[in-house]
Amino acid sequence: MWRRGIRIKNKIMEKDFDRWNINKKRLHSQNVLHFYHEREIWWCSLGVNIGFEQDGTGKNFDRPVIVVRGFNKNTFFGVGLTGRKKVGKHYFYLGKIIGQDATAVLSQVRLLDTKRLVRKIGTLDEAQFERLKLALIEVLFG
Repeated sequence: MWRRGIRIKNKIMEKDFDRWNINKKRLHSQNVLHFYHEREIWWCSLGVNIGFEQDGTGKNFDRPVIVVRGFNKNTFFGVGLTGRKKVGKHYFYLGKIIGQDATAVLSQVRLLDTKRLVRKIGTLDEAQFERLKLALIEVLFG
């Protein structure tokens, strides 16, 4: 099996690229079109990524993502969430989502294909979404 590790404080973080590659091929070939809207939170197959880029978790390599901006029926700008309460300029704490702490990792915002969307979790209220966008603007352009 092809696994690569990166060293973090004398620990190796294993990354299972082979298993993700099988899932990625399946996702790429599917013909399902997911309809999404800005402010929605979806489980999204982020996969196994390079170095410190945010990975998905579990057997499906997925993670909750907020749809920040839709571009067309196939792509959107999204920001991944972590299930921990984190503070700092690269984080935006959202509170509890489906009973668990949720923090947007602003430094991990990226373009995503809708083929990666798995299922909708919920929708952010408008005021919170506007605060999230302002925090993103500050991190990206401030």
